[in-house]
Amino acid sequence: MAYVLTSMALLIVLASFLVVRWYACKRKIKQLGMALDTSLQDLENLQLAFNRFAPHSVIEDIIAKGLSTSAERCDVTILFADLVNFTGISEHLPPEQLVQMLNGYFREMNRVIKEHRGHVSKFIGDGLLALFGVPEPNPWQTPDAVNAALAMRRALHTYNGKLAEQGFPQLQFGIGIHYGQVVAGVIGSQDLLEYTVIGDIVNTASRIETLTRKFGVDILISAI
Repeated sequence: MAYVLTSMALLIVLASFLVVRWYACKRKIKQLGMALDTSLQDLENLQLAFNRFAPHSVIEDIIAKGLSTSAERCDVTILFADLVNFTGISEHLPPEQLVQMLNGYFREMNRVIKEHRGHVSKFIGDGLLALFGVPEPNPWQTPDAVNAALAMRRALHTYNGKLAEQGFPQLQFGIGIHYGQVVAGVIGSQDLLEYTVIGDIVNTASRIETLTRKFGVDILISAI
């Protein structure tokens, strides 16, 4: 009888130990699941942040293959837009209102450009450089850029209406569009990277935009 009781006691102790271990493992699995969810959310937030500096496809490639300094020659359409007399406007507005107005303008222009399969490469003061045809080839890149410019004109008209309601001055821009070959890739250092293009056509697009003042127009396109 004593032997049976001892065996039963051992079984009870063993069962208790297994139950405790099961709950411990279950709690550990739950903690690991929560940590995994947090890591996935952090990764998603990081990817969203990177998407502000480079097109989605470039970020996906970096995640899959690691950071690469490789670049490629490709044909692109450059859209360069710059606000007219923004320096004069900035002299009569508090910095907070100036930033608010400029951020709203960039937000609207970026939205329109993305809707036409373009990518804003960078903001330069009150100007912006948009790319069409990279990183994915686009046989309709130039019509897309032209249609984007026309849509930007309409978006600016709507935005100016909102500015008028707030008592802000009206904005005007000039847009230059040019097509040609560039070198495209991720450029910079480990501390600061950006996806951009290098080539003379970037400067040409900027000069074309400047000529909009001379000809009294808001959109000027080079002959292709």
